[in-house]
Amino acid sequence: MASSDPSFAPILLTLPSLTPTLALEVLPAGLTLHRLFVQADGKTHDILIGPEDPAGHITQKYTNTIIGRYANRLPVGSFAVERNGIHSVVSPKPNEAPTVSLHGGLKGFDQYPWEPLVDPSTAELFTPAELTTIQTRLPTSIMFKRISEDGEEGYPGRLLIEALVGLAQPEGPANPTAEGKKEWNLGSVLIVYRAKLLDEKKVTPINLTQHWGFNLDASLQDGPDRLTIKDHTISLKASPEEKSRIIVADHTVELNSEALSTGSLLPVAGTHHAHAEKSSGRIGEKFPEHGYDEFYLFSARAAPPPPSVLPASQLTPESDLVAVALSRDGPGGEELVSLASGKSGLRLGFASNQPGVQFYSNNLSVPEKGARKKIHGGSGAIGDGYPAGTAAFLEFHAPLAAWIHPQTRGPTGEDSLLASGEVYNNFVRLDVWYREGAASGSN
Repeated sequence: MASSDPSFAPILLTLPSLTPTLALEVLPAGLTLHRLFVQADGKTHDILIGPEDPAGHITQKYTNTIIGRYANRLPVGSFAVERNGIHSVVSPKPNEAPTVSLHGGLKGFDQYPWEPLVDPSTAELFTPAELTTIQTRLPTSIMFKRISEDGEEGYPGRLLIEALVGLAQPEGPANPTAEGKKEWNLGSVLIVYRAKLLDEKKVTPINLTQHWGFNLDASLQDGPDRLTIKDHTISLKASPEEKSRIIVADHTVELNSEALSTGSLLPVAGTHHAHAEKSSGRIGEKFPEHGYDEFYLFSARAAPPPPSVLPASQLTPESDLVAVALSRDGPGGEELVSLASGKSGLRLGFASNQPGVQFYSNNLSVPEKGARKKIHGGSGAIGDGYPAGTAAFLEFHAPLAAWIHPQTRGPTGEDSLLASGEVYNNFVRLDVWYREGAASGSN
């Protein structure tokens, strides 16, 4: 299935070391993260599921790609929107169903090639101060750009999008865990999305995310039955060692029969969505019949994170929101979600300025229609794919149709609309950790 399209040629980012702990393959096609290699305790892991062949992302849709212009599901129709006195009409196009527009429509951002910026200084939406931080703290990184034309998939306004993908070196000493052991930081992945409208007097919904799916044990190759993520633990709050800064997802967005937002929130207490209430913390405890596919809204944070939309005038040459995103102690830098495996010893901590996270357990995966990486015990061929329940997709973005349903916007009140004269700023930072005392596994 190899493709001659250069946008499917992987761009390798590696931390500068003889034995780098992290390495990332990025495809310009769909701004796709094809592989994320982690070196820990003498083992090599690829913690992202997906096809062996980069061109396999053509058919294995929404696997580690960017999603836009609007993530998740929107109702089909024509909707008047207004922001800062500017008015436009949005008409999401159907694709999943006649009444449902999924992940940007018939041809979303995941289906376009993104242009790598060979010279980062040509970026329009990152400041000189941020370029300095990128050079010093993200020793290996790359920027991409794309212009989404006015009216594309029913969205108004010609939109410039620039995305930063970079690796940061490990920082700090080993941390104690709740079990009295230690964990070591192996480095971080930072993704920053920026966007602005190139047209005057336009307003558009925007809600970007990376639709990435993780399995922390797949590279141990213990057979198909061990591909499940039910033994992983998940915590939708800050780490146990930071109890004074706990962030909790108190609610999910209520969905109708078509998985569209009803405009109401549902409390998670007493349900299978209350992961903190599980005695084992395992995803498999109280696992729902059809798996997870819910948007969790974070409760208020002690320090409000940087907004997703700000006036362009506030992004001065001295502004450095990239440094804010890299700081674990700054506003918005605290850990929101933790995904861990006791078997591989790997743990992922996520930080973001987004108001919530979609947790999807790969429910719709059909092995006969997909391919599985060889490092995960697959053949790499179509027909030998990942079964359902074999990945934790953690997609940080705004609530479904937040511009339609004010009551679901959460503490920040952000409506996920962008008007002319404003800049969209969205980041997610993935910190990779290794915990001592992991169960043994073969490579």
